[in-house]
Order: sequence, then structure tokens, then C-alpha cells
Amino acid sequence: MPEGPELHLASLFVNRVCADVVFTGAVEKSEISKGPVVPFASDAYCISAVSRGKEVKLTLTSVTKSKAKADKCQLSMDVVFRFGMSGFFRFTTVEELPKHAHLRFYTNEDPQRALTFVDARRFGSWQPSGSWQRDRGPCVMSQYESFRCGLK
Repeated sequence: MPEGPELHLASLFVNRVCADVVFTGAVEKSEISKGPVVPFASDAYCISAVSRGKEVKLTLTSVTKSKAKADKCQLSMDVVFRFGMSGFFRFTTVEELPKHAHLRFYTNEDPQRALTFVDARRFGSWQPSGSWQRDRGPCVMSQYESFRCGLK
């Protein structure tokens, strides 16, 4: 079962592979998934991640090419993931989509790639427009990094 450090690494992975990548379209859910539909679609959006304990929050933020429209068109949604026993993120080409990719975010490039939430055992979950659980403490990994770097 993924614990705090694994989820922290998952958020670092998402931030690394999604840096400077533009995603497009609607978030796609697999037909067999028990999770809710993520009601987010945009012609162009970016993805960033942060972890806290046993949760990872992806922030989907639409982007515009015009700075004049940026303030009006800045649409975003948080999706909070709980990995269950076997959940993880994978970034592949569309042709190489993992078998148990239950949630898919497609890039705006050719050839198209996808960031996917993969969960073979289907114990993981996600919550659109979600927030941290009430009892969720701070991410000890982030606190350690801040302490180690002399930021606190």
C-alpha cells in the first residue's frame, strides 16, 4: 500500500513529467472504473501536483494564449487521489496506455501522450473538486525538504 513517501514521489513525478506540457480535452474515465467522472474540459490546461500524507492533489488549470484573457479564463479544478493498495501515475504514449488506466489526461501534441492514474486492484479513488481529508496532517516529506534546505 503506498504510504506518504511514495505519494510524495508520485507528486514529484507528475510535476516533473508535466512541466511545460499542455493537456487538452476532457478528462477521460475508463468504462469499468467505479470512480466519479471528472467534469473538467479545456482546449489547453496544465497539471501540477502536491501531496499530503496519503493523498495527492492534482490541480488542472486552463491556460490561454492571450494575457488579456488570462485573468478571465483562468479556470481550475483540484482532483484529490487516494491510491488504495496499488495506485500510481504513469505518463505514456496513447498507444502504450496501461491496462488498468482508470483516469486519463491527454496531451495537446503529436504523437499524443497521456498522464494516467493506474490502479490494478481498484481500491484507489479520486474526488473531483476535492480537498484534503479533515484529519489530514501536513506532508512530512515537504516539511523535511524545507527543513533540510534551511527554509524553516
